[in-house]
Amino acid sequence: MTTPDSFLTDTMISEAIGTESSPVTSTIETGAIIRFAEAIGDTNPIFNDEITARKSRYGGLIAPPTFLRSMKTMPPEIPFEIPFDRILDGGSSWEYFHPVRANDAITAVGKVIDINERNGRMGLMIFMTTEISYTNQFNGLVATQVNTTIRY
Repeated sequence: MTTPDSFLTDTMISEAIGTESSPVTSTIETGAIIRFAEAIGDTNPIFNDEITARKSRYGGLIAPPTFLRSMKTMPPEIPFEIPFDRILDGGSSWEYFHPVRANDAITAVGKVIDINERNGRMGLMIFMTTEISYTNQFNGLVATQVNTTIRY
């Protein structure tokens, strides 16, 4: 399959950057926190023992930091179709601000912060970087995830 040398125009890039996803809100269940901690093998009692967690500085169960990775999110809808079917996760980085607690209502919103293209061994590749903000029911930012997706 032959790929073009270039796809993105300056107009496409400026239209895509800043595009946001629809918000997705999930209520964090106690059982989900405990099952997630068990699944990743984390035995820290603040993630899986309500009695011990109540005696901690958090005053109750909190979710392991990687728990947010299990939340449903929606991709931002950019105003054009990317003509490649293959998708590769280019990696992500996280920053945490507040613990996620049982019964929190966490809302995730993704925003395109960069989009560019490069030519590689497989031909043209589109790199889209999205920042997902996770906020709680008090509108407090609990974490951000910066993720790069590669389409080719």
